[in-house]
Amino acid sequence: VNPIRILVAEDHRIVREGLRLILETESDFELVGEAADGGEAVRLSADLQPDVVLMDLRMPGVGGLEAIDLLRRDQPQIGVVILTTYNEDELMLRGLQAGARGYLLKDTDRKTLFDTIRAAAHGETLLKPEILARVLNTTQRAAERPAPATIAGPELTDRELEVLHEV
Repeated sequence: VNPIRILVAEDHRIVREGLRLILETESDFELVGEAADGGEAVRLSADLQPDVVLMDLRMPGVGGLEAIDLLRRDQPQIGVVILTTYNEDELMLRGLQAGARGYLLKDTDRKTLFDTIRAAAHGETLLKPEILARVLNTTQRAAERPAPATIAGPELTDRELEVLHEV
């Protein structure tokens, strides 16, 4: 069985070193590289072809969200898991909309980290129940806001409106 190849994108060296030590405890993980910012993560991903990138969001230079956009465009086969200290609904939603397959806070437990990495490597998205609830709540609030009158587009049928409302 081939190990899951992981690249860590994190601007704090001590966090990268800690993640390296944690990831080395699993026989099915192989840490193939470390990046100090999003631009370096994108470049290293092209060279190293990791299965999963653990991506911090706020880094100097190219940030995590921009790096996720670049990876989705150029290397869509790579699973991205956001690992951040920022517990903000907007950032979480933007990261998931950009294509991340997981959103973890840095205080997460080891098992959740490992499960999320394994899911992302298999093309699956794994979210903790409280994160999923926040995503759904944020999406529902956005859907409940009235649409601006300036948006022009095709009229929806009654059935299309019903389906949209249910979603």
